[in-house]
Amino acid sequence: MTWLITGGAGYIGAHVARTITAAGERVVVLDDVSSGVTERLPDSIPLVRGGLLDRELLDRALADHAVTGVLHFAAKKQVGESVEQPLRYYRENVHGLTVLLEAVVAAGVRRFLFSSSAAVYGVPDMELIPESAHCEPINPYGETKLAGEWLVRAAGRAHGMSTACLRYFNVAGAEQPELADTGVFNIIPMFFDRITRGQAPRIFGADYPTPDGTCVRDYIHVSDLADAHLAVARRLAEQDGSGAPAGDLTVNIGRGVGVSVRELADLVAEVTGFAQEPVIEPRRPGDAAKAVASVDLIAKELGWTASRGVREMVESAWEGWCLRHPEARGR
Repeated sequence: MTWLITGGAGYIGAHVARTITAAGERVVVLDDVSSGVTERLPDSIPLVRGGLLDRELLDRALADHAVTGVLHFAAKKQVGESVEQPLRYYRENVHGLTVLLEAVVAAGVRRFLFSSSAAVYGVPDMELIPESAHCEPINPYGETKLAGEWLVRAAGRAHGMSTACLRYFNVAGAEQPELADTGVFNIIPMFFDRITRGQAPRIFGADYPTPDGTCVRDYIHVSDLADAHLAVARRLAEQDGSGAPAGDLTVNIGRGVGVSVRELADLVAEVTGFAQEPVIEPRRPGDAAKAVASVDLIAKELGWTASRGVREMVESAWEGWCLRHPEARGR
């Protein structure tokens, strides 16, 4: 097996690339390095620099490396930016995926894993969100992920590919400090950024119908996420090699455990030693009171469950943050 990992120099992609490689699979990464960090990748993993809209580059990469499966991560993923630039998000996330699938089909690749998101669900009102929940995304980013799922499944059925769509909940933590998330778009690095500036963390809304009034979310360690990708990749390979018809799999990736923003803020204060009381800001439009995954399906299908807790996520993320912001330890 040789896996092409698009966006493999990114935060999640690099963790998956390392996990897949450590399991004995051959990996090649394609990344335009617009947000990826090449230093995340060991020298043993070939890097093809370029984007999804370059069909000739895709054809060469698939042929030169004898690719037999694709793990697709490359995409724009900031919710607010997607509202401001919907055309860009549809071009890169949906049209880019179309070009990639065209190249994959032409090359005879028969395994395709798509990095999706819990954003496809929108704001469902339920204790645990199953994969069967109605999908009604509330922003262009979520729309492009849902459209991507439709496209991947349709291409798989039409061209005999085994496919999988993995709906991530809130990804955090790092396997090693140098692999940590460099962006400040998710809640944990947002807390760290405020701490580094000597400012109190912000909580958006404390009047939700939850035990402490703050939003409740499902957090998954990026290393657990990478392990889940390995399990799914192996399932795709088994399907393809068995002679059975190509199948598709759509699963949530989370822990099935809710953590409130207030609880997370308290844990961040404990780990960092910065105990200033958070500032309560008004609610943000579109934030659900609660979004926690049902994880029964992936446990049933693959026997996979997450093993790392929120403290490990925060501690490992903090080590990664301090590697890039050493001044933060002195706060």
